[in-house]
Amino acid sequence: MQAAAGPTWNKNIHCKATDPEGRHIVTRWGNSHLGWNHFTYRHNIRVCKILTAAIHGKVDHNDHQGRLEYDGVAVKTGPQPQQVRFKVIVQYSRKTKDKKYDAGKGQTIGVVNAFCRNQADNKCPAWMNK
Repeated sequence: MQAAAGPTWNKNIHCKATDPEGRHIVTRWGNSHLGWNHFTYRHNIRVCKILTAAIHGKVDHNDHQGRLEYDGVAVKTGPQPQQVRFKVIVQYSRKTKDKKYDAGKGQTIGVVNAFCRNQADNKCPAWMNK
């Protein structure tokens, strides 16, 4: 009996970062359900530095089953200052919790989602991408 193939997704790496505990976190291109292709247009995150900023900080939530959450804050200075809180969610295991996606032996899924918290539709403002 052959195992059923999982959903199609692009495992190629788009971004890389390392957290303070030495975890190498990747962001794969993914598909419409996880990874860069999931959140870049939906949440207006178009540069890796947003993800890297959060991942370079401490883990804010660890479920001890591979799901890590990193919180970040972006600050816009000038005449109309603005502060935006954002979250980066990582699956730091070979497979997703639902077992649908497999990064392959010795690999991790990586960033599955990223979004801004105090913004309409969790969409980040354009200034964050500069």
